[in-house]
Order: sequence, then C-alpha cells, then structure tokens
Amino acid sequence: MLLLGIDIGTSSVKVSVVDAQTQQCLASVSYPETEREILTRQPGWAEQQPLQWWQDAKQAVLQAHATQRYNPQDIGAIGIAYQMHGLVLVDKHRHVLRDAIIWCDSRAVPFGEQAFEAIGAERCLTHLLNSPGNFTAAKLAWVKQHEPEVYARIHQVLLPGDFIALQLTGEATTSISALSEGIFWDFARHELSDDVFRFFGFERGHIPPVRDVFVPHGQLKTSVAEELGLTSGIPVTYKAGDQPNNALSLNVLRPGEVAATAGTSGVIYAVTDQLFVDRQSRVNPFAHVNHTAQQPRLGVLLCINGAGSMNRWVKQAVGHELSYPEINQRAASVPAGSEGLLCLPFGNGVERMLANEQVGAHFLNLDLNVHTANHLLRAAQEGVAFAFRYGLDLMRENGLHPTVVKAGRTNMFLSEVFTQAFVNATGLTVELYQTDGSVGAALGAGIGAGVYASPDDAFRHMQCLQSIHPNEEAAVYDAVYQQWKEQLLAHLPSLKSTVQIEFNPA
Repeated sequence: MLLLGIDIGTSSVKVSVVDAQTQQCLASVSYPETEREILTRQPGWAEQQPLQWWQDAKQAVLQAHATQRYNPQDIGAIGIAYQMHGLVLVDKHRHVLRDAIIWCDSRAVPFGEQAFEAIGAERCLTHLLNSPGNFTAAKLAWVKQHEPEVYARIHQVLLPGDFIALQLTGEATTSISALSEGIFWDFARHELSDDVFRFFGFERGHIPPVRDVFVPHGQLKTSVAEELGLTSGIPVTYKAGDQPNNALSLNVLRPGEVAATAGTSGVIYAVTDQLFVDRQSRVNPFAHVNHTAQQPRLGVLLCINGAGSMNRWVKQAVGHELSYPEINQRAASVPAGSEGLLCLPFGNGVERMLANEQVGAHFLNLDLNVHTANHLLRAAQEGVAFAFRYGLDLMRENGLHPTVVKAGRTNMFLSEVFTQAFVNATGLTVELYQTDGSVGAALGAGIGAGVYASPDDAFRHMQCLQSIHPNEEAAVYDAVYQQWKEQLLAHLPSLKSTVQIEFNPA
C-alpha cells in the first residue's frame, strides 16, 4: 500500500508518495518551481487564492505520477498538511467567497486585542491558553465588520487544509487541533469557546463537524480520482497544520520533545503535557495531533514570520541569478558575526513573539568600505538564528528547557551557515532527518488508516542523518547576539516582561 501526502505551503505545494511498509519516499514533487506570491493589497495584508492551492496540489500530484516510480492505483490513503491560521470562507455551494487571509496577515490584531480585553485576560489565558491575537477567529471578525455582505453568505469557516480536503472529498471537517490554532477552542471546558463566539457574534453552525486528526475525513470523489489517476473512494485519513505535522514527521509526540522548521517562517515547537500560557501570547500553545482531554499534548509554538522570507528577499535583492546552494556558499565565505553587520529579519508582518509589533526588517552597522553582498547574505541567516535565540529565551522563561531539537534537512537547514549559527546562538544540539511535511502527512495518513499499530510504528525506520553541536564559535555568537538583542529592544519600546500563569483544569 502507498500513502499520498499533500503539504499546502505558502510558497508552493509539495506532495510525496511513501511506501507504507518500508516507509521510504518513492517520489516527491513541489509545484510551482517558482515561489507563489503573497497578495498584499494593503500594507500588512497577506492573502492567497484557495483555488490556486488546489490547482497547484493537483499539478504536484500529476507530476509525482509522471516520475513513474510507483503505480498511482496502489495509493490507499491521503494525508494533508497546511499553512496554519488561514481563513477560508465558502458558501452553501462550497464556492470560495474571498481570497484566504493567511497566517502572516496583520489586519486583525485590533480585533484580537478588543476580545482579549472584553473577555478578560485571565479568562482567555485559562480557557483559550492564548489571546485571540491575530489568529483565525480575529480574521473572521475583521470580515464580519468590514465585509458584511461576504459574512452574510458564509456557510462554513475552514482552515486551508479543511478546504483542500473539501475539494478532494466534497466533505468539510475540522479537528480540535485546527480549532485551537484558530482560537475557537476552550481547553478548560473541552468545547467550542462560548466566550469567543458570543463576543464576536459568530454562528456555531459555520464550524464543520469536529473529528479526531487520525480518522477518515471523507472519501475521494470519483471526478477527482479520474482527474488525478487515483482510485475512487480512498480516504483522507489525516489532516493537520504544518507545525504539528512537522513535529509528527520527526516523531516528536511526547512531552519534552522539540521540533524546528525554517521555511517561509521559522518555528520551534515544543511538546508538553502542561497547560500554561505566556501572558502576552508571544509563544502559543495549541492542541497537538495526539491531544485529548484525558491526556493533554500541547505544542508550544514559537513563530518567526521573517525567516525563509528574509533569506529569500536577500537572495532576490543581491543574488537573484544564483541558486540557494550558491547563496549558502557565498555566505560561508564571510566570518562568523558578519564583521559587525546585523540583520533584524522581521519584515513579514507583525511578529507574535514581539507582542504583535511590526518591527520591519533592518540591516544595521553597514560599513560601505567593509561589507559586501556576501555579508548581507550571511547576516540575514545569522539574524534569523538570533531571532530563534530570542524566542527560545521566552520559552525558557515559561519553564521549557530543551537541549536537543529535531529538524528535517530542508529549507534553511540545508545551509551549514544557518544551521551552525542556529546551534551556536541557541546552545541547542540539532538532529537532522531526511523528512519533510509532505512525508509526514503521508505517514499520518497511514496512522489514520490503521496501517500502523501506533505512531511510533510509523517511524521505526527513521534515522538521524547528522547531529550538529555548538563549536568554538559559540562565544562569538553569544557576544554578537547581545548586540543584536540591544538593537531589537531599541525598536520595541513597549515590550513588557513575560508572566507565567499556572493552570490546573478542574
């Protein structure tokens, strides 16, 4: 039996076909080859077209088939991973009502802040575990106020992965994990949040049926099966946001285990069984793929919007004709610390870990007699590493003290400069694995289809490719980080301290 994983990313859609028995990836394709744009009709806005995701997903599946490395008719289950926190609205005919408001869109911050104040900080933090902030519920509130004619036509409110499953199966479902990332879920009462729905005036009927992550979410429609060369009726048996899914792909499921990604955004995702919050919601706990009311499993998510997006911008600005391996090679020609050049990589919307402030991206200490394009390339990667260090310190303030983090050898972790800077700046050891979100989604489909006796069984063949430890440059990076942090704080005059709230559910 083969498993199909579909990962709906911001830049592209990636699909992988995995042999369920050997757990080996037989084919992997990204589409399109050039990165999809983010629509920014106004400053701070970020939108994409859901139907473009669907078209890209279909093209990626067909290109995977074209490799002729497997028989498409042997695919027996489908799993979906998707960019988190997006808002997709459909009418009663399941037609998209407007472009999706995606994760890095900043417009809804005031709506989340109003809800936080009206519902009450203690109530939000002990029931939602977060401020409504800039998450999906607040985005829906923006639509309700500014586009009432759109809101009036809503039949269902979907996350990006829910929408792709709807296209595949004709059926819309959601999960506690998805609802928690949208700030629709009450962890204390284990149900949809009365507080959120009452304050914003939302209709509960707009939420699709709630199912577990690892269960059937519908069966492949005959028309889609014929178009994609698949077997009609095969089930979608897994659906999760990209960061919980990335953790799954690395077998990070137990308290104390930590995963990281450095794609368009950068993320540290730490699993815990403790329900705690950061008062300013700068790090955010959401229900993990294996969360239950009886056995809580939360993924505490540190997100940096400006990670791979910063790296991509510098590449386009100073070396657009070069490949990413060539960019990494040029960055490696510059000594650690970039000879004093610093980069604040925060130019992709408001940053949750910076209390929803929009700092923007900056290069600092630029010396026209010293610094070259190669310095810019290295400083950008080091700036992302320093942003990870800053966010990791927030997690440490909240009692999380990881020593080892697992990551897929992909995106920015393909850069030796970035990976070593990450390790030296944070003091963590990084273990790299040959996996990615689409492979994780495929294996998740196998778990949901009952192919594997347990999640551990789905990863029994996974092996660490490389462990990277702090080296002699760690002291250099610590000193440079202190300078970097000083510059960051100068751009954050309103930054307040983090306060931990202990929560003991009744």
